[in-house]
Amino acid sequence: MITLYGIKNCDTVKKARKWLEQNNVDYTFHDFRDDGMNGVPLADWLGEFGWEQVFNRRSTSWRELSDAQKNALDNASAQVLANDMPTLIKRPVMTHGNDTLFGFKADSYAAFTK
Repeated sequence: MITLYGIKNCDTVKKARKWLEQNNVDYTFHDFRDDGMNGVPLADWLGEFGWEQVFNRRSTSWRELSDAQKNALDNASAQVLANDMPTLIKRPVMTHGNDTLFGFKADSYAAFTK
């Protein structure tokens, strides 16, 4: 089963959901804000990809962090921050089994959902 993680008001998440629906891909949507962070495999993502790939360093949330927070980041502190501020996570995140894809690009989604 495919799970799409994100925030329903995010424009990129909206594009991803629209693409999935137009291509008749069955998926479950988990909203970081509405559904909370319980059940989100954040530790797995951080362990496999590292915070540098999991965090969106162009986001407003990232810019709101202090330099001290940014400079002290490691996977453990990233997990704490992301649980408190899920908008730090690059969106959307799509998982299928043990595979994970960050962001949205139609060609990547086509390959991922086959």
